[in-house]
Amino acid sequence: MAAAQAMMEQAQKEQKSSGDDGRFQDPDTETGLFNALPYEADDEEADRIYEQVEAAMDERRRARREAREKAELERYRKERPKIQQQFADLKRGLAAVSADEWAALPDVGDLVRRSNPKKPARDRHTPAPDLITVGARFGGGGGGAASGFASSIDPKLNNGLSTPFGGNTPLASAKSSANPALTDLVQFGEGRNKVLGMKLDQMSDSVGDPGQSTVDPKGYLTGLNSIVTKTDAEISDIKKARQLLRSVITTNPKHAPGWIAAARLEEVAQKIVTARELASKGCEECPTSEDVWLESARLNTTENAKIILATAVRHIPTSVKIWLRAMSLETDVKAQKRVLRRALEFIPNSVKIWKAAVSLEEDPEDAKILLSRAVECVPLSTELWLALARLETYENAKKVLNKARAAIPTAHEIWITAAKLEEQQGNTNRVDILIKNAVSALAAKGSTLDRDSWIKEAEACEKEEFIATAQAIIKATIAIDIDPEDRESTWLEDAESSISHNAIATARAIYAYALQEFPQEDSIWRKAAFLEKSHGTKESLQEILQRSVKYCPQAEVLWLMGAKEKWLGGDIAGAKGILESAFEANPNSEQIWLAAIKLEVETGEYGRAQSVLLERQLGNLDRALELLKEALAKFPGFGKLWMIKAQIEESMQNIAGARETLAKAVKAVPKTSTAAITLWIMASRLEEKAGFLTKSRALLEKARLLNPKEPDLWCEAIRVESRAGNQSIAQGLISKSLQECPASGLLWSEAILTESRPQRKARSKDALMKCENDPHVLVTVARLFWAERKPEKARNWFARACKVNPDLGDSWAWWLKFESVQEGGGGAGTGTTNAGVEKAMQDIVKKCVAAEPRHGEKWQACAKDLKNTGKSVEEILKLVASTLPVTV
Repeated sequence: MAAAQAMMEQAQKEQKSSGDDGRFQDPDTETGLFNALPYEADDEEADRIYEQVEAAMDERRRARREAREKAELERYRKERPKIQQQFADLKRGLAAVSADEWAALPDVGDLVRRSNPKKPARDRHTPAPDLITVGARFGGGGGGAASGFASSIDPKLNNGLSTPFGGNTPLASAKSSANPALTDLVQFGEGRNKVLGMKLDQMSDSVGDPGQSTVDPKGYLTGLNSIVTKTDAEISDIKKARQLLRSVITTNPKHAPGWIAAARLEEVAQKIVTARELASKGCEECPTSEDVWLESARLNTTENAKIILATAVRHIPTSVKIWLRAMSLETDVKAQKRVLRRALEFIPNSVKIWKAAVSLEEDPEDAKILLSRAVECVPLSTELWLALARLETYENAKKVLNKARAAIPTAHEIWITAAKLEEQQGNTNRVDILIKNAVSALAAKGSTLDRDSWIKEAEACEKEEFIATAQAIIKATIAIDIDPEDRESTWLEDAESSISHNAIATARAIYAYALQEFPQEDSIWRKAAFLEKSHGTKESLQEILQRSVKYCPQAEVLWLMGAKEKWLGGDIAGAKGILESAFEANPNSEQIWLAAIKLEVETGEYGRAQSVLLERQLGNLDRALELLKEALAKFPGFGKLWMIKAQIEESMQNIAGARETLAKAVKAVPKTSTAAITLWIMASRLEEKAGFLTKSRALLEKARLLNPKEPDLWCEAIRVESRAGNQSIAQGLISKSLQECPASGLLWSEAILTESRPQRKARSKDALMKCENDPHVLVTVARLFWAERKPEKARNWFARACKVNPDLGDSWAWWLKFESVQEGGGGAGTGTTNAGVEKAMQDIVKKCVAAEPRHGEKWQACAKDLKNTGKSVEEILKLVASTLPVTV
């Protein structure tokens, strides 16, 4: 009976304890009836609803909870006030303490010392230094006051080896019989050094070959350098991370990233054995995670990694990464093939494994067999179909591509490959048909390939030298998804983008299609001609120029380009024929007349050339003025004739006549034209040279009223004031000019140069923000770097300026001047430069000749000088560079 009662009490206790355990159990780690059920979407939605309800209830109780917490905090402060509050009244009382009372306060240290005035000070014992015992080596036999060192130990102290309790040390008893008077401790150090030397000799000499060192000194030092020393902070971080990761893998051992992180942490801490153990435990806990197996294989040696991966494929036979890693560990090709073929038994639809298996085959026939099987297993892989087509013959490749199109009807790569195949066989007439059918078929199947993607495909085909395919793609897709009013601008941008990608054939195809749609646009013809001039042949350039003048006979630039190319090619008769045709189409064109006269002068036929420029060049100024009078009667709006007349009159010291000519010119020439701006500047300079500064300033002000947004007029006004010494007025004009023309690089360049040296850098930053790609600003910044002796930066900025606008001759001249005065160099064209500077100068000259610059303030002044008539671009470049200053 008692036993039964005891059993009942024990059962009640167990039931009570189990009830308590269930009450405090974490609901996230519940056990029991529902612990094995999956956590589904409706469970997640129910939990989210409960959380929203709890958040709403908590929001309703927040005001009362905050009021209760505030009251509890105030009650707590009253019960336990801060130390600052406890001594607040005492601190206020310190205001009444006088200076004498404050000085009479005793120090804390004195009170402590006075608390125990009779306590004796504790004795301090300091051991004697070794210098006393080794003094005998330097001071003589017995030592003494002369040397200042004790050379022997007092024999009364039993050779210095007696203990404080009156006994002797073992060393003292041993030495007392041998030498009771002196003990030389230096010999102990020498003996220690000898023993250490013997051990090092034994280690450095091998047993089989005495004298040959087994320790590599260089390798030993390299090993010391490879030891990474860690700071205290790094060690502390590693310890914290180790603790956190240990908690992760302990609470959730099935979490694979936790094991990987813990192993890598130990690897960083240079504990590779621990890292391997952690990775191995991770593989045991997470056998279905491929990342853990790969990490364990990476941390182990090659042989152990093979064993680990062999175990891994038994747990995860469908892991592509594990099979590829196992293949990479094999050094024999046969073993690699064996691993991949075993992998294909488990994963026959893996494209990566098929590609790796095919890449190991050296025989094309074996590769074709594998690819034939691969496309059967993975029929939706475009790469495998294309690889098989490349290995087949022409007829079989067409069959393969047809099957590929049937299997993957939305793959544009298959159509492009078919077009490449036809082009490779010389069937260029079928390429256009294939690409056209491809675009329509893909659109019918819902392909989302846009126009930009097609252009990229065309550029890729061009890089692979499939020019016909690239042109066919452009012809069939360039007009996709584009508004009619935006076609011209969009196509020109596409062509420029292709040129920047070095896809010249693609750009040529875009221009060709644009010219079919807009044959009357001379701007497109000019861009196409410039493209052929830069990247094409002379024949292609002549062909496109001949076509252009048929559609745009009024485009003078196209006629002149064609005549110039004929002239440069040595075909003088062809150039004259083009100019004659140009006369018929443009009988009143001054540019064509001047070009014809220049051609006659260059060929030496002065009798046929009745020209103002020719008469001026020959010195017949009166005859030139007569011709100018006749020309101005016919062409009163042609500004260049007025300029030549004023220059001739000024050279003849007829200042009044030149003033009158310029006054008539600014009224006859259109006020907003470029020639009108030049005429106003010429009139201002004429008055400035004559000493009438006020009249010069007035002319520029009048010109600015007519053309307030013209940077050249503002710049000339600033320079007039600077030459007159009125720097304050010049600064005011700079501020006004930048308000009127905030994006003018010419004005920003002038503003930078007029600033003091410390302010130039800040001013140049402002200029680059307003006009980043203006050549005037870029050249000025390069000159600043030149003045600061930073040649590499200066060279880069000069190159950038010439690339932005190669037609500006001043940029080339400044660059050549910079290179000519570099270390080891002399002036431009002096021949005193070293090899590096000479090569740099030759490159600049070569690039400048190819660019053929025609503009620039310094360049035009030198090129149009009568003394430099007939000189080449290279000669003009060197002349301009010789006139430039060395620095800013």
